Amino acid sequence: MKTLTVKTNLIALISGILFGLGLGISQMIDRNRVLGFLDITGVWDPTLLFVLGGAVGVTLIAFRFVLRLSHPFFDNQFYLPTQKQIDAPLVVGAAIFGIGWGISGYCPGPSLTALVLGSWNPVLFLVAAIAGSLTYKWVSSLLQKK
Repeated sequence: MKTLTVKTNLIALISGILFGLGLGISQMIDRNRVLGFLDITGVWDPTLLFVLGGAVGVTLIAFRFVLRLSHPFFDNQFYLPTQKQIDAPLVVGAAIFGIGWGISGYCPGPSLTALVLGSWNPVLFLVAAIAGSLTYKWVSSLLQKK
């Protein structure tokens, strides 16, 4: 079982490095690029659209082959989402995520990668994201007690 964990962690590390390199090469760690994409009334920057198109294209092709396997290489089963409904927590969470992304120009993956730039912006974003996550955990635990 320990070998499985080492292999799984190694694959996760390699995947994270590959993802981070992709973010860096495509300049998605530059918040001004992301904000330029979101600014449809100003000088619009379509770069993010091409990155998104590439990611969706690879996913559409790769998932057709991957999901034909009986199980992943380093696990006994696939862990796919089971909930098919769009509910209020999903919509509210997506809206809050989108607002935060639009204000800061970062989402979690690129903000971690952007730490290499030596700027305070991704650090502040990550602190705020962690604070928001902990606040949600605290509020949801209070609501569950009622």
